[in-house]
Amino acid sequence: MNLFDLAGNGGGTAAAPGTVCSRKACREQAEWQLLWNNPKIHTPERRKIWLACGEHRAWLEDYLQTRGLWKETLALEATPSFDKTAPLDPSGRIG
Repeated sequence: MNLFDLAGNGGGTAAAPGTVCSRKACREQAEWQLLWNNPKIHTPERRKIWLACGEHRAWLEDYLQTRGLWKETLALEATPSFDKTAPLDPSGRIG
């Protein structure tokens, strides 16, 4: 038995991997994408993405806006408009 498997067996319904809210300790299904970047270390075109459930969307937006990092919020179904000509970094992400 793997100890890491035990953490996910809380009896509740788990969201699919990769669609869980980014707020610490939240395991709710994500509904929103919060696009952001840190201008001190990222190019202006680069977008990082946090996922948010309905309950934590405002908290995460405020966190990013307070620090001058927030760019836009999109519904999870929507896809961000990336510059397709931007080079891929070694991890395969655009920007």
